[in-house]
Amino acid sequence: MIKSLLDGGNCALVFVDQQAGLAFGVGSGDRQKLLNNAVALAKTAKVFALPIVASTSATKVYSGPMMPALQRAIPDVVPIDRRSMNAWEDEAVRKAIVATGRKRLLISGLLTEACVSFTALSAAEEGYEVYVVGDACGGLTPESHEFALQRMQSAGIRTTSWIQVLLELQRDWTRHETYDGARAIVEEFGGGYGIGLAYARDMIKPA
Repeated sequence: MIKSLLDGGNCALVFVDQQAGLAFGVGSGDRQKLLNNAVALAKTAKVFALPIVASTSATKVYSGPMMPALQRAIPDVVPIDRRSMNAWEDEAVRKAIVATGRKRLLISGLLTEACVSFTALSAAEEGYEVYVVGDACGGLTPESHEFALQRMQSAGIRTTSWIQVLLELQRDWTRHETYDGARAIVEEFGGGYGIGLAYARDMIKPA
């Protein structure tokens, strides 16, 4: 039986088409915030030693390479380029995901209405437990992004946020092996929560 909470030992992270050419079309939210969320998610995966599979499409004709800020966060990950919008239908991508040995997939990418939802729905149909990191995905419009999330949810796919992924994997701030890495990510990307953590570190001294 799979535990209800995410755990570093049972998850893999899949990035689908986090590319500038596709980001140009995102209208569901602020593009820079979306990129920051994806980078925070990537750094979270590194801290908790999650396997990462990245895939791109149309790199030479339209979409370009994986966005540089994201690639810098995971320099050892080589994106698998493909033709199909559905990454699950690409044999190399599917084999790479299967090879992780993980049955829980965290998916982040562009666009929510196409490459993200197609991949998520197909993986779920194959028996994977799929989580779409909604704030690290971008759609063409707010409405179409939301409709795509709703369609995936109706198929049993769960939605979450990058900060929930991090906090769920950490769960206990006395876990020293991941404390420094997790805290650094929250301080850099976590908005007011990160500001509060930095303040507590710098200003509140034990008696």
